[in-house]
Amino acid sequence: MTDRLTPEQRSANMSKIRAANTKPEMQVRRMVHREGYRYVLYDKRLPGTPDLVFPGRRKVIFVHGCFWHQHTCRAGQYTPKTNAEFWSAKRQRNVDRDNEQLQKLEELGWKTYVVWECKLKQPDEVLEELALFLS
Repeated sequence: MTDRLTPEQRSANMSKIRAANTKPEMQVRRMVHREGYRYVLYDKRLPGTPDLVFPGRRKVIFVHGCFWHQHTCRAGQYTPKTNAEFWSAKRQRNVDRDNEQLQKLEELGWKTYVVWECKLKQPDEVLEELALFLS
């Protein structure tokens, strides 16, 4: 199947996908802040530059998009038909890098938690899990 968009149009679309301050990330940040937890954003001194860092608790939270990080949900298992080899390799690199960064953080004595984009459809459950993680 060929791409319906020109390379320039595809590039313009892809350039609009953000790495920081995404909707799921903002949702998690609002939840955590509302509960009274304070955090640092994107501490570049830590492996993987976690989305939310709680230095006093030595805990970090990553907010992952299901597609980009190959979650087990439906969105994460979708495989693009166009340029399939490229996307498969790119997404696998994300997964490998995630695992490596989580391991490095744990070796440094940090506790980690990953919030998946699809789980935010049940915000009460996510909030409950985050409260347990942060306590």
